[in-house]
Amino acid sequence: MDIEQVRELVQLMVDNDLLSISLRNGTEQITLRRPERTGPPHVSYEPMPAIHSMPVHPASALPLPPAPAGSKPVETEADAHLVAITSPMVGTFYGSSHPGSPPFVHSGTAVTPDKVVCIIEAMKVFNEIPADVSGTIEKVLAVNEQPVEFGQRLFLVRPH
Repeated sequence: MDIEQVRELVQLMVDNDLLSISLRNGTEQITLRRPERTGPPHVSYEPMPAIHSMPVHPASALPLPPAPAGSKPVETEADAHLVAITSPMVGTFYGSSHPGSPPFVHSGTAVTPDKVVCIIEAMKVFNEIPADVSGTIEKVLAVNEQPVEFGQRLFLVRPH
């Protein structure tokens, strides 16, 4: 799901004073929630194999690009055995759930595919990013509270 489609969903929630909205296509699901007048909406995203299109909502039926892979092999020879966890969207990287809280992961942390490794904020929507791979975090490449691009490597993982 790209940022423009998330933006449309957030606008739909605001326009209709909705507290939550969920969309499902096969095994891919996106849920947006916002507290009652306090704080930003919450997003959870469950990645799956590529989906070529899915209506955003019945009124628009916009096609989606293929879903981005949560991880891809690293290209460098020195890190050929490591897997990169990449950003599925443009936004701001947060390594912990709140300022001053310990990071979700650091070098040496064991992760499973459903383990949240960071949050990426896009348009006041906080997206929890899962590892999508089992292994051990070798390197944290992203900087807390700094912008990240779609496909940017965030972590390097030694798979189990």
